[in-house]
Amino acid sequence: MTKILFVCHGNICRSPMAEFVFKDMTKGREDVYIASAATSNEEIGNGVHYGTAGLLRKKGISTAGKTAVRMTRADYDEYDYIIGMDEWNIRNINRICGGDPDKKVYKLLDFTERGGDIADPWYTHDFETTYRDVLEGCEGLLSEINGRK
Repeated sequence: MTKILFVCHGNICRSPMAEFVFKDMTKGREDVYIASAATSNEEIGNGVHYGTAGLLRKKGISTAGKTAVRMTRADYDEYDYIIGMDEWNIRNINRICGGDPDKKVYKLLDFTERGGDIADPWYTHDFETTYRDVLEGCEGLLSEINGRK
């Protein structure tokens, strides 16, 4: 089984968007486990941001029941891929995990031709652009995982 943890600052916008988009893409597969978490404590226990939840609902993807959780050091041992949304997330993931000796930490757009950061819609209010970037990154990640099988 391949285990994937998507990570952003608060676990209410980008990482749950990636979690549920990827779950939708891999629906019916039992060889993939997908979750998301935050690098901060700010939103712990809060539900998915209404902008993310509403956009995904329009795409037929539910985020029901998801509440923000914080990433822990133990997650490094648990997951095969730990995927941040931007460079700041990567720095915080490495701080939480004490580095990345097993080369498990990536940015989501590392799985695309262009690379880069996924803008935080908390600040931009542009959930559509974030969704397009997340979708492109998830498609690349799925290709990566399928290629490893």
